[in-house]
Amino acid sequence: MKSGHILITGVGRRAGLHLASTFLQRGQPVIGTYRHDYASLDDLRKLGAELHFCDFNQPTSVQTLIDTLHANHADLRAIIHNASQWLSDTADLPLDEIMSTMMRVHVTAPYQLNLTLASLLERHAHSHADIIHIGDYVSSRGSKKHIAYAASKAAQDNLSLSFAQKLAPKVKVNSIAPALLLFNEGDDDDYKAKARAKSLMNKEAGFAELQTAVDYLLQSQYVTGRVLAVDGGRHLR
Repeated sequence: MKSGHILITGVGRRAGLHLASTFLQRGQPVIGTYRHDYASLDDLRKLGAELHFCDFNQPTSVQTLIDTLHANHADLRAIIHNASQWLSDTADLPLDEIMSTMMRVHVTAPYQLNLTLASLLERHAHSHADIIHIGDYVSSRGSKKHIAYAASKAAQDNLSLSFAQKLAPKVKVNSIAPALLLFNEGDDDDYKAKARAKSLMNKEAGFAELQTAVDYLLQSQYVTGRVLAVDGGRHLR
């Protein structure tokens, strides 16, 4: 699968960086978005990535991205919505701002991009194109400490249902709901042990596991409108 560009949002670090790097190393053209100018972006540029600044909290920034893509690309092979923001309900912000930020990043911007870039996906010469929303395990069970975040991720999953119906059969639309892909630097041993114990597999999945899930959905000729769990059996604990 090398024809056509894959648009990946939030490629500066962690999962987005892994996905972008892997596709580029395979020779797959990648368009990436970023909000902060990480040093890792220079590595992606050296691999051939086309990178665009885009702040999903700024509607004009999203519209600029849309206009740029329409002006410079006749088609797209896939959109992978990876850009994310993680705000606690105790963040030093008004509560309405916490919720509106979570919804803008995880719902409003993907909604805009899906609708306005659908024509580019539908023009792709491959048998199908794809939209993949990278969600979160908490979308199906909620979160006591991150209520706004969990609610926005649940709404993002719902986008997959609606867009799968709207864009079929040319464009398949799915979500991936991971839990514990990879610890952050600075996470202490006690936290790591407790986090690992929440799943049957008792370990981090690793970003390669997410890549495997993405590859499966891109290669599938049939799966659409689904939320693919990548949670190590956490639902059975």
